[in-house]
Amino acid sequence: MCVVIGTFSAETIGVNFAREMGIEGTDAAALARLRALPVEDIVNGGKESNGEVMTYAGPILDGQFVTESAESAYRAGRQAKALLMIGSNSAEVPGGFIPANSKEELFALFGAHKAEAMRVYDPDGQSDFRTVMTKVTTDKVWAEPARMTARAFTKAGQQAYVYLFSYVPAPMRERMQGAPHASEIPYVFGTLDTRWGAESASPEDQSISRLMNSYWIHFAKTGNPNGEGLPEWPLYSPKTERLIEFRMDGTAAGQADAKKDRLDVIEKAFGN
Repeated sequence: MCVVIGTFSAETIGVNFAREMGIEGTDAAALARLRALPVEDIVNGGKESNGEVMTYAGPILDGQFVTESAESAYRAGRQAKALLMIGSNSAEVPGGFIPANSKEELFALFGAHKAEAMRVYDPDGQSDFRTVMTKVTTDKVWAEPARMTARAFTKAGQQAYVYLFSYVPAPMRERMQGAPHASEIPYVFGTLDTRWGAESASPEDQSISRLMNSYWIHFAKTGNPNGEGLPEWPLYSPKTERLIEFRMDGTAAGQADAKKDRLDVIEKAFGN
């Protein structure tokens, strides 16, 4: 549940992809070779980059089917006139979206905001690259765009509710930095047994699933996720930036966004 912001040229990314496949040039011969690639090569293991440049553009602005980015539509007030529930997970993915192979390369991408980025993402300089990359990728691709969207909807007079999903099953907490991409979905829809088997979900897993399922049902029915017996999910406001966090220990609480400083520097460095 996210909005990915990007201003990369789809043509440039296409050329990068072709080179990744060993195809040089942009003439008819190169096009024929691209069209002859097998599906496995086109999927390319789901890679977004080769570690240096972007190689997958995702949806592109073709001027016909997709005429503008979600961000430009939101900022102009052209979004759907609907209530919004949006959020992100605490450790979406460890990489693949940002072309950097070291902390030095990663922080250099922040340009004039490099020092601020180092302060909020690696204050003592001791975090390993994978940890920092996971945080930056999570914030740049998911958390900050979600906040931008909530702000835009709120500015247009529409209500928004923001969540942060941080819950990780107890047996996995020692080896995971946080909740990975899409891991909230089986909790929301109550499909833990389908995903992991009938005996795999613990009572704690089932409890947070019931909690989240209740919020989503209330929102679908009334436009407000809150209901009797549920911890309050605060209505989002740019002034307070409160959200609900589904915490790693299985509890949930409405609170100020603890990642505000991180999202602020992402916005400064990469926002349009």
